[in-house]
Amino acid sequence: MKKKLIFVAFFAFFAGFFGFINSTAVFAGGLTNYTYTYNEWGIPVPSPDAYRVSSFILGDSFGIGHFDRPQDLQVFGNLLYVVDTYNNRIVTLQINDDGTHELAEVITSVTMPDGQQSTFDRPYGIFVSDWDLTRGERWIADTFNQRILHTDENWNVITIIDRSKLELSLLPDQLDFLPRKIASDFSGRLFVQASHVNRGLMEFDLTGYFVGYMGAPDVSISPVDQFWRMIATREQRERMALFVPVEYNNVRIDDEGFLFVTTSSADVDPIRRLNAMGSDVMIRNGLDDPIGDLWIGSAAGISGASTFIDAAALPNNTFVAFDSNRGRMFAYDSQGQLLYVWGGVGNREGNFILPTALVNMDFTLFALDSTAAAITRFDLTEYGQFINSALEMYQRGLYEESVFYWQEVLRMNGNFGLAYIGMARAYLRQGYYRNAMEMFRIQNDASGFGRAFSFYRRVWMEDYFWIFAAVIGVLMIVPPVVRQTLKIRKEIRNS
Repeated sequence: MKKKLIFVAFFAFFAGFFGFINSTAVFAGGLTNYTYTYNEWGIPVPSPDAYRVSSFILGDSFGIGHFDRPQDLQVFGNLLYVVDTYNNRIVTLQINDDGTHELAEVITSVTMPDGQQSTFDRPYGIFVSDWDLTRGERWIADTFNQRILHTDENWNVITIIDRSKLELSLLPDQLDFLPRKIASDFSGRLFVQASHVNRGLMEFDLTGYFVGYMGAPDVSISPVDQFWRMIATREQRERMALFVPVEYNNVRIDDEGFLFVTTSSADVDPIRRLNAMGSDVMIRNGLDDPIGDLWIGSAAGISGASTFIDAAALPNNTFVAFDSNRGRMFAYDSQGQLLYVWGGVGNREGNFILPTALVNMDFTLFALDSTAAAITRFDLTEYGQFINSALEMYQRGLYEESVFYWQEVLRMNGNFGLAYIGMARAYLRQGYYRNAMEMFRIQNDASGFGRAFSFYRRVWMEDYFWIFAAVIGVLMIVPPVVRQTLKIRKEIRNS
């Protein structure tokens, strides 16, 4: 019997050991591709797939040859625009209801105001407006022609934005005007991410004239650096590193007109949500800020923090950030809580070599890989649908329905901590404070538990205040009555 117990313990140890090695290889970017999230202790925990690969789209599938280092995607209605950069063309694909895709058109030139055709020279970005004022109009970042082309829906140029629309003092002669990614808001204002520009986004009005810069991240200088710059000589200060704002690498606009910008710099938030004034209004109420992976070990030649290259804003105010460092996608809710992570680096389905762009059509995602010259389509699984439905019901004020969907999520994945938080918030809104306290307790959310307890205490006091009032009243009335009664009895007895 003793030998049998030793064998069982020995087997369990090695089973657990190899399971740990396998999970470590996965997080390090190994061969296994799976979905995970982080728990309240910052430990990665596997979860069911929230998205599945439904299509792998190649240019050659449509008889137009391979894409050559494509750099951007854009969705308008049921059309997917592919900026096929090194083929100097824009390819439009039709997205069918059955999940298939067809070639709509291939654009290699636009019609200029004088009627002449003008070709592209390595375009890097495109934006197709869905706003009422400019619906169907397009802006193309024709990068190596050093211009932005604003066209109508028939590819006729309305406005050309080039160096002539800029003040030379804002862009020195030695720097080229190289627009890369663009977005326009409901008023027709155009926001441009350009190479070598670290003052934020370049802003142009509807007529194409430069307005100014907006949204530059603040530069923070440590007290130590400030001290050394104060006492350093002029020559030493010239040799010191310059503290200048970082350069963005992408810009997207959501349905509410807020701009999602990403940056590769490790000195600022990798993703920000800017309002019309250029202020960051992203909510960061999660256990950790939206920064990508928390475990950033070095393996398979990959090291360092997550580097967001693009973001997609989904209809229920969740957003997905695309990490070019490890080829992963990070989904966050409107409060900045991490929902799930999937993807990886490699040649297998669902992985990427050089992530470049990410767009969505409702909850369907299209991810572009520049090196593989391919687009991967992801659609929600049942598990992912439950999560997004729970978030949507909560936002619409349908808290009971939200709890139902969170319960379905927990049925499929009991380790999903955000489901407990979601149920707790819904219970809190419904006035079920004890239930909310229990959900917060399960998730070890001290702040949420304290908030729910304060509401519960107030309601409890309101419900049982009459008991305290009665007790206090009795304590205030009975003793004097008893004393007076005893006094009267004593006087009667003595008389």
